[in-house]
Amino acid sequence: MTKGTVEFGSKKIEYSLVFNHRKTLGITVTPDLEVLVKAPSGASPEKIKQVVRKRTPWILKQKEFFLAFYPKQPAKRYVGGETHLYLGKQYRLRVRKGKTESVRLYGKYFRVVCRKPSNVKGLLTEWYWFHAELKFEEILGEWIPRFNNIGVEPSGIKLREMPKRWGSCTPKGRIILNPELIKAPRKCIEYVIIHELCHLVHRNHSRKFIKLQTKVMPDWELWKNRLEKLLA
Repeated sequence: MTKGTVEFGSKKIEYSLVFNHRKTLGITVTPDLEVLVKAPSGASPEKIKQVVRKRTPWILKQKEFFLAFYPKQPAKRYVGGETHLYLGKQYRLRVRKGKTESVRLYGKYFRVVCRKPSNVKGLLTEWYWFHAELKFEEILGEWIPRFNNIGVEPSGIKLREMPKRWGSCTPKGRIILNPELIKAPRKCIEYVIIHELCHLVHRNHSRKFIKLQTKVMPDWELWKNRLEKLLA
């Protein structure tokens, strides 16, 4: 595998190049924003650059699409007075020292009792994971029946920290979600789950994929943009 670069106005596109026994050149943008070019053996580097440059608008559009799945929250200090999101709403952190440790959502506050301040982050993270698992399972259960008529039956949900993605799905049908998604509004969570359910039918972002996603959730672009802006 070799590397290549093309310039398109002020944009610079870096790509990985692989040669194999194929008749046409193919370009893929991965969820990690990497550009992979597969070219026929013997194709000239200049011809490859010409094709990549021609497809640059599409490449940039694909990258923009995947950016919606990048958690972008600024680093938190986990101190009293700081605000933290849950289901799209802001809650202020109240920290109190105590012998037993706990986290409670009360009114407009996260009330954290801990033995020492350094425990706040771990306690709040555990709280988020616990509630993410419950809420994601609940939402998935509500949407699965709408996909049954096209033969989609996910094998379950798994939480995983993913610095560059909100969700993904495995070939065996398991949907993987970033627990950070619990900080977004419910409709944003539904959008990501629907997106992954559609991927169990169409593995790429083809017209058929977009058509299915739009049929199931006509206003998906609204929630995609909301997710992108909320955690930017």
